[in-house]
Amino acid sequence: MSEAKLNVVLLRHTPNPEELVAQSAKLCYSAASIDELQKRIESNDQAIFIEKLADMRHFSPFEHISFTFGVEGISRACSHQLVRHRLASYSQKSQRYVNEGRFAYIVPLSIKNTPMAVHYTGEEWLADKMAEIQKWYNELVARGVPAEDARFMLPNACETKIVVTMNARELLHFFQHRCCNCAQWEIRDMAIEMLKLAKQAAPTIFKNSGPSCVNDKCREGKRSCGKMDEVRARFL
Repeated sequence: MSEAKLNVVLLRHTPNPEELVAQSAKLCYSAASIDELQKRIESNDQAIFIEKLADMRHFSPFEHISFTFGVEGISRACSHQLVRHRLASYSQKSQRYVNEGRFAYIVPLSIKNTPMAVHYTGEEWLADKMAEIQKWYNELVARGVPAEDARFMLPNACETKIVVTMNARELLHFFQHRCCNCAQWEIRDMAIEMLKLAKQAAPTIFKNSGPSCVNDKCREGKRSCGKMDEVRARFL
């Protein structure tokens, strides 16, 4: 057993994503043929046009491009939040078919930094509890209980792996909510890593992406962190 570490990889994305967004949007405003539009887009500055689309809140062309991420080192608690974003496709490590005979787990900082006793940290305390759960799980499997039933013993801290695909419009929405300081720390860390990779692939589309307060007012109301200037400086 071991503590799992977050790892996010951009596995695939639509080739020439910004060119495709610009071409799709131009179609809405032009009587030109597809071939003519493609030539115009290739010869013109796509960035300026994409920025205009964002200013106009014309985001439907962004739905034509998609990004697929591989994520590991997150907890089941985190993946439960992730899959609430329904305009996405997911493939997750199955606890029905994969034996968790030596599962990794996530340690929240709030537990890691909490002293439990003299010379006994929260991290050590959690490790002991995870070892107990591992023993109970292994005992059930050894007695012939199917993995799909033995998994009822496993904690939300158990590490999982998932592949997620979203179109760019949904990603922008996802980043607004999950990069926010009010988001739970684990999914926020994951979302920020996803945003870094998305920016590398499509810098103009995700140029001003991040929490809602980056380009607009905070949408958290009374739950606001009150650190809008600090957040904008981080994401812009």
